[in-house]
Amino acid sequence: MDPQLSSLHDDVLAWFAEHRRDLPWRGRDGGRPDPWAVMVSEFMLQQTPVARVLPVFEAWMEVWPAAADLAAATTGDAVRAWGRLGYPRRALRLHAAATAIVHQHAGRVPDTYEALLELPGVGDYTAAAIASFAYGRRMLVLDTNVRRVFSRVVRGQQYPPRSVTSEERRLGQELMPVEGADVWAAATMELGALVCTARAPRCDACPIVDRCAWRAAGYPQGEQPKGQTWHGTDRQVRGRLLAVLRESPEPVLKGALDAVWDDAGQRDRCLAGLLDDGLVELVADDVFALPGHDEGR
Repeated sequence: MDPQLSSLHDDVLAWFAEHRRDLPWRGRDGGRPDPWAVMVSEFMLQQTPVARVLPVFEAWMEVWPAAADLAAATTGDAVRAWGRLGYPRRALRLHAAATAIVHQHAGRVPDTYEALLELPGVGDYTAAAIASFAYGRRMLVLDTNVRRVFSRVVRGQQYPPRSVTSEERRLGQELMPVEGADVWAAATMELGALVCTARAPRCDACPIVDRCAWRAAGYPQGEQPKGQTWHGTDRQVRGRLLAVLRESPEPVLKGALDAVWDDAGQRDRCLAGLLDDGLVELVADDVFALPGHDEGR
């Protein structure tokens, strides 16, 4: 192996050993993490920061510590427990994946990228992350944090492209160690989350600052990724409608939903979208509930 690359690995992994967060979906005392916990965390962490995920994850795992437990619940239970994490279709997809795991894999989260990719709601990144973090497979795991670290350290650019490119995949493969690729993936992800952050990088705390091409180039400014808006959007309206349904143990009259947003056109469009997505059910004329509200009664 190239001595410089080996030294890079050593520096990042040494930093990670000292600074890694004690997150509940990570293995402890050198042991492998619970694959189901890894899977739940990967679904929840999509476009959502760790601080918001932690309390929901812990409550979720208390109720559904295994895939079979979630599969036995209703989709409405999953949506309700998802709370205010946002993008609630992830709850439906996780429930569908749990059901597939029970029916097709005897309740065990599959341990190969190919089998994981066949599960509902699991794409390339999620399959690679679960295979890597849960089972130690040598997979290329490129989340936003990892891509930003590689973009700055190697390419000298402040931000990576908006979507993953073939050049990024090639670079990621070149940087990946032969042994311990799962730890390398977690370490570079942590470095991006804690030190090489998007808006306020802490270069003084970086273990590889002397190797950083972006620093050497004088920190040239790039185009910052656009943040997602919230106020006044359909996402906000959908969130308010779902909040009413989550907080009610019984079906809700449309009048209660109408009260949460003044723009009737936008409100009705969002309600129709929730129905189409399977996040809400019409149980009677102008009466709505979370899906599966009467299952098991």
